[in-house]
Amino acid sequence: MPDATTVGPTTTDLYEVTMALSYLREGLTRPATFSCFVRELPADRGFLVAAGVEEVLDHLSRFRIGPDDIEVFAEALHRPTTDLAPLLGLRFAGEVRAVPEGRVVLAGEPLLEITAPLPQAQLVETLVLNRITHQTAIAAKCTRCVLAARGRPVVDFSLRRTHGVEAGLRTARLAAMAGFAGTSNVAAAHAERLPVVGTMAHSYIEVFEDEEAAFTAFARAHPGPVTFLVDTYDVDSGVAAAARVLHALGRAEGSAIRLDSGDLGALAVRARAMLDRAELPGVRIVASGGLDEFAVDDLVRAGAPIDVFAVGTRVGVSADAPSLDSAYKLVAYDGRPVMKLSSEKVTAPGRKQVFRHPGCRDVIGLAEEPAPAGSVALLKTLMRDGVRCAPRTPLADARARLTADLAELPASARAIRSPVPVVPSTSTPLATLAGHVRRRIERAVLAPYDHFA
Repeated sequence: MPDATTVGPTTTDLYEVTMALSYLREGLTRPATFSCFVRELPADRGFLVAAGVEEVLDHLSRFRIGPDDIEVFAEALHRPTTDLAPLLGLRFAGEVRAVPEGRVVLAGEPLLEITAPLPQAQLVETLVLNRITHQTAIAAKCTRCVLAARGRPVVDFSLRRTHGVEAGLRTARLAAMAGFAGTSNVAAAHAERLPVVGTMAHSYIEVFEDEEAAFTAFARAHPGPVTFLVDTYDVDSGVAAAARVLHALGRAEGSAIRLDSGDLGALAVRARAMLDRAELPGVRIVASGGLDEFAVDDLVRAGAPIDVFAVGTRVGVSADAPSLDSAYKLVAYDGRPVMKLSSEKVTAPGRKQVFRHPGCRDVIGLAEEPAPAGSVALLKTLMRDGVRCAPRTPLADARARLTADLAELPASARAIRSPVPVVPSTSTPLATLAGHVRRRIERAVLAPYDHFA
């Protein structure tokens, strides 16, 4: 029987199951389209980066409700397994249209649309939102770090404090997609063929009588370039000890020192001067310790002589914006476009497409609209009948897409502080359809209650 760590059909919210059962009882099994999008960008975000699509496709391709899942559902609902029999054997056999990973996306734009028999499309909502929301947020955070570094390498040190090991693995992959130079996460580096990086902890230094002994022992154990952590006790003494060891062993080429606390900008200036006086101009300075795009931006703007930024906790959990206002909403059922009219949560009806013009001037339109001249359609059909119909996106391709899209994005949207997001427009056919559907709902649902107002 699946447990809480098993990702399968039971990894869902209970109301997905109760709705699906009711749909089956009522014979509501015609095709439904659900659209996944982010309503509004968090503060200090001028854009998002599509991510998580590949994991969604993996999940959907193996989605099938078996006897063990039925037992779990029956236990949750306090009902006999026979009541859950209509769900047995149900698999995902629908279509997925999505923005490929690595593309810049804007608020309100569908990142993904699923069209499938209604019970199937409903049951997968939770997993779709979970994968898309988390990874899109982290991908944007990592991308902003790369922008803030302005060409200096950024590496991922986030694993120890991400919200679970799975999140750490995903962060390393998304960081690589964003352009990070490496990760400390050995498992992720192996799985994704990424450069793996790392130095030493303060505990290593404390084991030895002094820093020079620690650095010498470390260098003996590891041939090639080394990175010494120099702020365990005092930065000046640490840099001086590192310089002596690098000279004595002839290991300066490609080596570095790491600063992990304090006023990193001022300490980097002092350390750089000491290294230059010691005739070690090629020894790089790595900075870590609570960094994110805001801190990196400040250091770069101040001219701090830092060569590599190691970011961890604040990036791995997207500390300033740990969630997105994401939604998975029904937009059509059995060929009938539908919409939600709730205050401040109005949705647009119908299957959609996003048409991108140069400069990321996007137009949200209907899926059946022809692409306007000079535009490209962002959503691609990636799955039909529950089977992938497009190859998995290589990480290098996703990175190339992101690089190209960032070059098109206005500088004001790429800004680290107080960015100005690009706001997509709505096509005339979509606006017309929304008006028709709104009036239909108002006549059918709201008009009978007007006399109560």
